[in-house]
Formats: sequence, C-alpha cells, structure tokens
Amino acid sequence: MKLNTLFVVAVIGGSTLFASCSNKTAEQNQLKYTHTSLVDGDAYRFFQTVGEKIPYELAYAEYAGSVSSDAKVKSLAAKIKEVYGSLIPHLDSIATEVHVDFPIRGAQAFQAPAQQTAATDSTAVTSKVASYSDAAFLKHAEHEQTLIKEQFDRVSRNTNVKLQKFAADHAKALEEVYHAAGVKHDEHAHH
Repeated sequence: MKLNTLFVVAVIGGSTLFASCSNKTAEQNQLKYTHTSLVDGDAYRFFQTVGEKIPYELAYAEYAGSVSSDAKVKSLAAKIKEVYGSLIPHLDSIATEVHVDFPIRGAQAFQAPAQQTAATDSTAVTSKVASYSDAAFLKHAEHEQTLIKEQFDRVSRNTNVKLQKFAADHAKALEEVYHAAGVKHDEHAHH
C-alpha cells in the first residue's frame, strides 16, 4: 500500500475511535450494559424501599377505604391515596433521572383478602384466609408510615442535591400522613 493510503485509513480509523469514545456515549453505554445508577447506596436503598412500599400502601388504602365503615380508617385511606397517588409520578421521574428502575421489579403487590366460601364437600379441608380488619389496617399503616418517613428523612441528608430537594418538597405531605396514621412522635427522643 502507498503511504498516503495508509495515512487516510489511519485518520479515518482514529476519528471513528475518538468519536465513539466520547464521554456521553461512554456514560450511555455504561448505563445500558452494566445497569449502573447515578446514586449512592443510601439513595438506591431509598428507591428500593419506598418504591416497594408506596404502591403497596396505595392499593391497601384504596381497599381499606372501600370496605371500612370506620371514619378514621376512611380518613387515613383518603390521605394516603391523595399523598401517595401524587407522589408516585414524581418518584418515577426522579428515578428515571438517576437511572434507577421504577417501579421496583418483584415488589409485593397488595391482594385483597379472598372471601371465605363454604366447602362443597364436608371432608374437604378449608384453609383460613386472613380477613380485613380496621385495627390491622391502622397498625399496618402506622408501621409502614414510620418506615417510609425514615427513608425520606435519610434521603434529605443525601449528597445528591436533587434527592434532597425532592425529600424537602414532599416532607410536609408525608408528615401529614404520618400523623394521620396515629404515630406518636417524641420530640425529645435522640436517635
């Protein structure tokens, strides 16, 4: 080959190499092929925990609000539906921004308790199915709201400024759900 031909091939090959190795392309390929996120471990745990709990709690609140006759349960269920229903799109958009999968794959979905039916055969074994109770819903809501609030408190101190702002923007609404669930907050507790 002539020297000029080798030079042209080298220039074309080099320019192709440098064009394919831009920082943006490398970042896109890293996210695409290695499935990495742009957040640290605490923020990732936040998305995993909150991403599992909020859709479950929203579905449970919808069910509890529809079957309960207790005013406190209906009020709490309405508050959860209002706050979490508006929170899910925001969680989805910020999770997309930081390259975290949302909704969380494999998260447990709420299933309404099945109605117990009479057995057609007297020798058939009937299984006990957990039924709904207002007290169980209130206790469950109190426990889960504490866990969700704790995750938002942790992410409000995260190094990612977007997540800090996200937590601060939703802190008041989450505090309302927290108190509506009946959680007693000790102002003098040291954690």
